[in-house]
Amino acid sequence: MTEQANSAGSGAGSAIRVLLADDEEMIRHGIRLVLRHADDIEVVGEAVNGAEAARLAAEHRPDVVLLDIRMPVLDGLAAIEPLVTLDPKPQVVMLTTFGDDENVTRALRAGATGFLLKDEGPQELIRAVRAAAAGDAVLSPGVTGAVIRRMLSGGGVGTTAPESRVAGLTGREREVLVMLGEGLSNPEIGRRLGIGVGTVKTHVRSILEKTGCGSRVQAALLAHQAGLMG
Repeated sequence: MTEQANSAGSGAGSAIRVLLADDEEMIRHGIRLVLRHADDIEVVGEAVNGAEAARLAAEHRPDVVLLDIRMPVLDGLAAIEPLVTLDPKPQVVMLTTFGDDENVTRALRAGATGFLLKDEGPQELIRAVRAAAAGDAVLSPGVTGAVIRRMLSGGGVGTTAPESRVAGLTGREREVLVMLGEGLSNPEIGRRLGIGVGTVKTHVRSILEKTGCGSRVQAALLAHQAGLMG
Protein backbone atom coordinates (compact mmCIF):
# COMPACT_ATOMS: atom_id res chain seq x y z
CA MET A 1 0.00 0.00 0.00
CA THR A 2 1.23 3.47 -0.86
CA GLU A 3 0.06 6.67 0.79
CA GLN A 4 1.60 9.90 -0.35
CA ALA A 5 0.58 13.48 0.27
CA ASN A 6 1.36 15.99 -2.38
CA SER A 7 2.84 19.17 -1.03
CA ALA A 8 1.50 21.19 -3.95
CA GLY A 9 -1.51 23.12 -2.79
CA SER A 10 -1.31 21.72 0.77
CA GLY A 11 -0.90 25.19 2.15
CA ALA A 12 -4.11 26.41 0.59
CA GLY A 13 -7.26 25.82 2.54
CA SER A 14 -9.27 25.42 -0.64
CA ALA A 15 -7.02 22.81 -2.26
CA ILE A 16 -8.89 20.04 -4.08
CA ARG A 17 -8.15 16.79 -2.24
CA VAL A 18 -7.61 13.88 -4.64
CA LEU A 19 -7.30 10.14 -4.03
CA LEU A 20 -5.71 7.99 -6.76
CA ALA A 21 -6.66 4.33 -7.14
CA ASP A 22 -4.87 2.24 -9.78
CA ASP A 23 -2.94 -1.01 -9.47
CA GLU A 24 -0.32 0.17 -11.96
CA GLU A 25 2.41 2.14 -10.22
CA MET A 26 3.47 3.94 -13.40
CA ILE A 27 -0.07 5.22 -13.96
CA ARG A 28 -0.26 6.56 -10.41
CA HIS A 29 3.20 8.10 -10.72
CA GLY A 30 2.30 9.84 -13.97
CA ILE A 31 -0.96 11.25 -12.63
CA ARG A 32 0.72 12.40 -9.44
CA LEU A 33 3.40 14.26 -11.41
CA VAL A 34 0.78 16.00 -13.54
CA LEU A 35 -1.37 17.06 -10.59
CA ARG A 36 1.68 18.33 -8.72
CA HIS A 37 1.86 21.19 -11.23
CA ALA A 38 -1.57 22.47 -10.15
CA ASP A 39 -1.32 24.68 -7.07
CA ASP A 40 -4.97 24.09 -6.19
CA ILE A 41 -4.81 20.27 -6.18
CA GLU A 42 -3.41 18.01 -3.45
CA VAL A 43 -3.00 14.22 -3.73
CA VAL A 44 -3.87 12.91 -0.28
CA GLY A 45 -3.54 9.19 -0.88
CA GLU A 46 -2.94 6.35 -3.31
CA ALA A 47 -4.53 2.90 -3.45
CA VAL A 48 -3.73 -0.22 -5.44
CA ASN A 49 -7.23 -1.76 -5.31
CA GLY A 50 -10.83 -0.82 -4.67
CA ALA A 51 -10.91 -2.01 -1.06
CA GLU A 52 -7.96 0.18 -0.20
CA ALA A 53 -9.54 3.08 -2.06
CA ALA A 54 -12.71 2.81 0.03
CA ARG A 55 -10.70 2.68 3.27
CA LEU A 56 -8.47 5.62 2.36
CA ALA A 57 -11.44 7.67 1.18
CA ALA A 58 -13.15 7.16 4.55
CA GLU A 59 -9.92 8.23 6.26
CA HIS A 60 -8.91 11.21 4.12
CA ARG A 61 -12.33 12.41 2.84
CA PRO A 62 -11.11 13.44 -0.64
CA ASP A 63 -13.10 15.75 -2.87
CA VAL A 64 -12.32 13.66 -5.96
CA VAL A 65 -11.44 9.98 -6.40
CA LEU A 66 -9.70 8.95 -9.63
CA LEU A 67 -10.62 5.28 -9.76
CA ASP A 68 -9.36 2.65 -12.17
CA ILE A 69 -12.06 0.28 -13.38
CA ARG A 70 -9.91 -2.87 -13.48
CA MET A 71 -8.08 -3.63 -10.21
CA PRO A 72 -7.41 -6.73 -8.11
CA VAL A 73 -9.06 -7.66 -4.78
CA LEU A 74 -11.96 -5.24 -5.36
CA ASP A 75 -12.34 -3.61 -8.76
CA GLY A 76 -13.38 -0.03 -9.37
CA LEU A 77 -16.99 -0.93 -10.14
CA ALA A 78 -17.46 -2.63 -6.78
CA ALA A 79 -15.69 0.22 -4.99
CA ILE A 80 -18.16 2.86 -6.20
CA GLU A 81 -20.90 1.94 -3.73
CA PRO A 82 -18.90 2.49 -0.51
CA LEU A 83 -17.43 5.66 -1.99
CA VAL A 84 -20.72 7.32 -2.95
CA THR A 85 -22.26 6.52 0.44
CA LEU A 86 -19.64 8.60 2.28
CA ASP A 87 -20.73 11.92 3.75
CA PRO A 88 -19.61 14.20 2.25
CA LYS A 89 -19.68 12.19 -0.96
CA PRO A 90 -16.55 12.42 -3.14
CA GLN A 91 -16.84 12.87 -6.87
CA VAL A 92 -15.80 9.57 -8.46
CA VAL A 93 -14.12 9.77 -11.87
CA MET A 94 -13.36 6.44 -13.53
CA LEU A 95 -10.01 5.96 -15.27
CA THR A 96 -10.49 3.80 -18.34
CA THR A 97 -9.11 2.81 -21.71
CA PHE A 98 -10.72 3.32 -25.08
CA GLY A 99 -13.27 0.63 -25.90
CA ASP A 100 -14.27 -0.22 -22.31
CA ASP A 101 -17.75 1.20 -22.89
CA GLU A 102 -19.69 -1.51 -21.08
CA ASN A 103 -17.82 -1.10 -17.78
CA VAL A 104 -17.98 2.69 -18.04
CA THR A 105 -21.74 2.42 -18.51
CA ARG A 106 -22.04 0.27 -15.39
CA ALA A 107 -19.91 2.75 -13.44
CA LEU A 108 -22.05 5.72 -14.42
CA ARG A 109 -25.20 3.86 -13.47
CA ALA A 110 -23.64 3.09 -10.08
CA GLY A 111 -23.11 6.78 -9.39
CA ALA A 112 -19.72 7.73 -10.82
CA THR A 113 -19.42 11.37 -11.82
CA GLY A 114 -17.80 10.57 -15.15
CA PHE A 115 -14.88 8.96 -16.87
CA LEU A 116 -11.48 9.92 -18.22
CA LEU A 117 -9.26 8.09 -20.67
CA LYS A 118 -5.89 7.20 -19.19
CA ASP A 119 -4.07 8.69 -22.16
CA GLU A 120 -5.62 12.14 -21.86
CA GLY A 121 -3.14 15.02 -21.82
CA PRO A 122 -1.92 16.73 -18.62
CA GLN A 123 -4.10 19.82 -19.01
CA GLU A 124 -7.19 17.69 -19.63
CA LEU A 125 -6.47 15.71 -16.45
CA ILE A 126 -6.14 18.87 -14.36
CA ARG A 127 -9.25 20.34 -15.96
CA ALA A 128 -11.18 17.14 -15.23
CA VAL A 129 -10.23 17.16 -11.54
CA ARG A 130 -11.28 20.78 -11.21
CA ALA A 131 -14.54 20.14 -13.05
CA ALA A 132 -15.36 17.12 -10.88
CA ALA A 133 -14.63 19.07 -7.69
CA ALA A 134 -16.99 21.80 -8.91
CA GLY A 135 -19.74 19.22 -9.35
CA ASP A 136 -19.61 19.07 -13.14
CA ALA A 137 -19.69 15.87 -15.15
CA VAL A 138 -16.37 14.65 -16.54
CA LEU A 139 -16.72 12.85 -19.85
CA SER A 140 -13.88 12.03 -22.22
CA PRO A 141 -15.13 13.00 -25.69
CA GLY A 142 -13.42 9.97 -27.24
CA VAL A 143 -15.98 7.54 -25.82
CA THR A 144 -18.87 9.72 -24.66
CA GLY A 145 -21.06 9.05 -27.69
CA ALA A 146 -20.74 5.29 -27.49
CA VAL A 147 -21.40 5.22 -23.75
CA ILE A 148 -24.48 7.43 -23.96
CA ARG A 149 -25.91 5.34 -26.80
CA ARG A 150 -25.35 2.18 -24.76
CA MET A 151 -26.99 3.68 -21.67
CA LEU A 152 -29.97 5.04 -23.57
CA SER A 153 -30.57 1.67 -25.20
CA GLY A 154 -30.03 -0.34 -22.05
CA GLY A 155 -33.12 0.42 -20.07
CA GLY A 156 -32.24 3.71 -18.46
CA VAL A 157 -30.97 4.71 -15.05
CA GLY A 158 -33.95 3.72 -12.96
CA THR A 159 -36.95 1.40 -12.85
CA THR A 160 -39.61 4.15 -12.84
CA ALA A 161 -40.80 5.63 -16.13
CA PRO A 162 -38.64 8.64 -17.05
CA GLU A 163 -41.66 10.91 -17.51
CA SER A 164 -42.85 10.11 -13.97
CA ARG A 165 -39.43 10.83 -12.50
CA VAL A 166 -39.35 14.38 -13.89
CA ALA A 167 -43.01 15.15 -13.17
CA GLY A 168 -42.28 16.71 -9.78
CA LEU A 169 -39.67 19.17 -11.04
CA THR A 170 -40.35 22.90 -11.08
CA GLY A 171 -40.17 24.81 -14.35
CA ARG A 172 -36.71 26.15 -13.53
CA GLU A 173 -35.48 22.69 -12.51
CA ARG A 174 -36.66 21.31 -15.85
CA GLU A 175 -34.70 24.07 -17.60
CA VAL A 176 -31.59 23.14 -15.66
CA LEU A 177 -32.16 19.44 -16.39
CA VAL A 178 -32.32 20.15 -20.13
CA MET A 179 -29.01 22.01 -19.88
CA LEU A 180 -27.50 19.05 -18.02
CA GLY A 181 -28.68 16.98 -20.97
CA GLU A 182 -26.76 19.36 -23.23
CA GLY A 183 -23.61 18.75 -21.19
CA LEU A 184 -23.32 22.30 -19.85
CA SER A 185 -21.26 23.05 -16.75
CA ASN A 186 -22.62 24.93 -13.74
CA PRO A 187 -21.06 28.26 -14.82
CA GLU A 188 -22.45 27.80 -18.35
CA ILE A 189 -25.93 27.08 -16.98
CA GLY A 190 -25.67 30.11 -14.72
CA ARG A 191 -24.72 32.40 -17.58
CA ARG A 192 -27.53 31.14 -19.78
CA LEU A 193 -30.15 31.57 -17.06
CA GLY A 194 -28.68 34.71 -15.51
CA ILE A 195 -28.26 33.14 -12.06
CA GLY A 196 -25.30 32.44 -9.78
CA VAL A 197 -23.34 29.19 -9.71
CA GLY A 198 -24.48 28.57 -6.14
CA THR A 199 -28.11 28.74 -7.26
CA VAL A 200 -27.36 26.33 -10.10
CA LYS A 201 -25.84 23.87 -7.63
CA THR A 202 -28.95 24.12 -5.47
CA HIS A 203 -31.15 23.32 -8.48
CA VAL A 204 -28.91 20.39 -9.47
CA ARG A 205 -29.05 18.92 -5.95
CA SER A 206 -32.82 19.23 -5.94
CA ILE A 207 -33.05 17.56 -9.37
CA LEU A 208 -30.92 14.63 -8.23
CA GLU A 209 -33.00 14.18 -5.07
CA LYS A 210 -36.37 14.41 -6.80
CA THR A 211 -35.47 12.13 -9.73
CA GLY A 212 -33.40 9.59 -7.79
CA CYS A 213 -30.37 10.13 -10.02
CA GLY A 214 -26.99 9.40 -8.49
CA SER A 215 -25.01 11.85 -10.61
CA ARG A 216 -25.23 14.64 -13.18
CA VAL A 217 -24.52 12.09 -15.89
CA GLN A 218 -27.54 10.03 -14.88
CA ALA A 219 -29.63 13.21 -14.82
CA ALA A 220 -28.43 14.13 -18.30
CA LEU A 221 -29.46 10.72 -19.60
CA LEU A 222 -32.83 11.04 -17.88
CA ALA A 223 -33.43 14.31 -19.73
CA HIS A 224 -33.00 12.46 -23.02
CA GLN A 225 -35.15 9.52 -21.95
CA ALA A 226 -37.96 11.76 -20.69
CA GLY A 227 -38.17 13.54 -24.05
CA LEU A 228 -37.04 16.92 -22.75
CA MET A 229 -34.34 17.51 -25.35
CA GLY A 230 -36.40 18.96 -28.12
